[in-house]
Amino acid sequence: MLQSMTGFAALKGSLGAHSWTWDIRSVNAKGLDLRLRMPDWIEGLEPAVRGALGKSMARGSVSLGLRVQREESEGTLTLNRVQLSNVLAALHEAETLAAEQGIALSASRSADILNVRGVLETTTDQDDSKPLREALMAQLPDLIEAFLDMRRTEGTALETVLRSQLDEIERLTADATAAAEARRAETAQTLRTNLARVLENTDGIDEARVAQELAMIAVKADVTEELDRLRAHVDAARELIAKGSPVGRKLDFLMQEFNREANTLCSKAQSVALTRIGLDLKTVIDQMREQVQNVE
Repeated sequence: MLQSMTGFAALKGSLGAHSWTWDIRSVNAKGLDLRLRMPDWIEGLEPAVRGALGKSMARGSVSLGLRVQREESEGTLTLNRVQLSNVLAALHEAETLAAEQGIALSASRSADILNVRGVLETTTDQDDSKPLREALMAQLPDLIEAFLDMRRTEGTALETVLRSQLDEIERLTADATAAAEARRAETAQTLRTNLARVLENTDGIDEARVAQELAMIAVKADVTEELDRLRAHVDAARELIAKGSPVGRKLDFLMQEFNREANTLCSKAQSVALTRIGLDLKTVIDQMREQVQNVE
């Protein structure tokens, strides 16, 4: 099926103290343009995500954002035994010196000792990016699938519109064929009348040469090839749509060919009816080309 280059998806997740939010969106582009915004402290995450996205889609300007938050904790109190030993040794030395000088010191309380700087330390868990990266990469396929599902849904709607427009082009081409056939007899009669008028008012003219020039004019006014190519383009477009994405570039090129044939048809029309049909064709082709711009 066809896929649109327009899509959006978002997911949330968590692991331990970490929580995160993914969001991914895309619009049409000539190629695949990946723009990632994610924490750079999660080692190896960005290249892994970029690789996964590159394997999942062929075209589109894709923007992916990842916001990671960490819950703040009070931490854990740890006794620094070395510092405690130093404090106790200093306290013992101070008490000994005071006693030698006849000074009585008040008894030390444990709370006072623990409040000495460095005796108690607060530690927090260090961020380990590997488990977090593994959890994020485990969820990434779900994000991509939700994103692609929206692009497929949009693509289904696009396919319906494109097939309807191709039907309209086919109908107008058939009308143009009928108008060209109806114009044929009138054109031939006009050429004969013009030839007779020229011959009546010209002495010594080469009748064969005049007939040759008029025949060339008739050939230039013939639109059979343009109509045949329009029908061939309709068939080719239907085959591409049936094939499914990625066919956006080929469809875009085909729309240029459609437009070229419609322009030539208008320039050769030489009748009000055929000109009107040619203009209607150009309108439908322009509308179809706008839709094709969104096909992956």
